[in-house]
Amino acid sequence: MFTLTATKRDPAVAKPVNLLKEGKMPAVIYGKKKEAIPVEVSLQDFKKLFLKAGESSVVEVAGLGETLQVLIHDVDFDPITHTPRHADLYAIEKGAKLEVEVPLVYVGESPAVKAGANLVKVMHELKIEADAAHLPHDLTVDITKLVNVGDQIHVSDIALPAGVAALEEADAVVALAQEVSVEEEVPVVGPDM
Repeated sequence: MFTLTATKRDPAVAKPVNLLKEGKMPAVIYGKKKEAIPVEVSLQDFKKLFLKAGESSVVEVAGLGETLQVLIHDVDFDPITHTPRHADLYAIEKGAKLEVEVPLVYVGESPAVKAGANLVKVMHELKIEADAAHLPHDLTVDITKLVNVGDQIHVSDIALPAGVAALEEADAVVALAQEVSVEEEVPVVGPDM
């Protein structure tokens, strides 16, 4: 479980520009049955946490009197420095099912790709439903199943942990081994002199 410490923030007093200069970042916690709470967090702590947790891991927010479980729902980045400037943290209802897109991690060595075929990754994330306790950080796709050119891996081929359901069609293509096509070079003919 990932943890982040936050303190309540008065938006009228703590301006985002000033917070960032102090090494803090503004954020807001909200949810279906939760009134929005403006908070501030350590910018360094958030950057480290976001690299590890991403948008598909449950984060416990401490420092507000009660510990809240949230998902990092949206992050605003500076277009030049790519430093986070603001985050939306979605409060999870206890026992409620969550719908999130979880990154796919491709592992193994495909015999078809080793023989010269192209590995085409059709999906990079998979939309799933799970409760917070069973939410995986990522899902593994074993490409050793791609033995011949034209072989495909479908959503139904991905091993899902207990309590996790895929929200994509079972026969949707996740990855495939595709034949390498070579274009013929056509000689360029110039004007006769």
